This record gives sequence, structure tokens and C-alpha cells, in this order.
Amino acid sequence: MSQIEVQITIGGRTFDVACQQGEEQYLLTAARMLDTEAQVLVGQIGRMPESRMLLMAGLMLADKTAGLEDRLRAAEDKLGEMAEELRDLRNRPAPEPERIEVPVIPASVTETLAEMAARAEALAEAVEEKAAS
Repeated sequence: MSQIEVQITIGGRTFDVACQQGEEQYLLTAARMLDTEAQVLVGQIGRMPESRMLLMAGLMLADKTAGLEDRLRAAEDKLGEMAEELRDLRNRPAPEPERIEVPVIPASVTETLAEMAARAEALAEAVEEKAAS
């Protein structure tokens, strides 16, 4: 691939930088990130030598990157723990089914219904006796 020149601005200063064709967007994105940090420095400190501004902006980005790498490492560790726990849960034998018997009709209802049936039969007999006489 051939190299091309890209013009970037960092901290109010313009630089011509060479990159491989097709990588311009990556360079511009990196330059915007560096410029954001440089603008913070310029806003806080004012004008400073170019090399110092680039060094400080680079260190600020490196600090952010280190923090993100720490968070990423912690997230990967947590993900590994959760994957191991999931694997253990999947490999664990299924629990034995527990047999639970629940009466469909409670005994008190059955007794009450039996009593009502006996009374109904007694009434039916009484009615049949009166009808027969």
C-alpha cells in the first residue's frame, strides 16, 4: 500500500502525518482523542511548548487507557467466574423430583357432602312414603 499525507490539528497546531492508504480514519480518530486532551491542557495552562503539550496529552490518554484496561481486566475476570459457575450449574445432576401429595378434596368437605347426601336420601324416602300413602 502507498502512504498518504494527512493533516491533523492538535492543541491548535497543525501537523502533517503520513499513514497507509485506508488508515486515514484511524489516524483522524486518534488525533481527535489527542486533541481533546490537548485542548484541556491549553484551557488550564495556556500556551506551552509543542513537545510538552503532546507529552502531557499523551500521558493523559495513557492514564485513561490504563484505567479502561483495568476495568476490562476486572470485567473479563468476572465473566470468567460467571462462565465457570454456569458450567458447574449445567454439569450438576438434576435434583431428585420430590413427591408431594395434595388431596383434591379436603376431608372436611367430603364429610359434609356425605352428611348432605344422607339427609337428601332421608328426605327422598320421606317424600316417597307420603306419596305412597
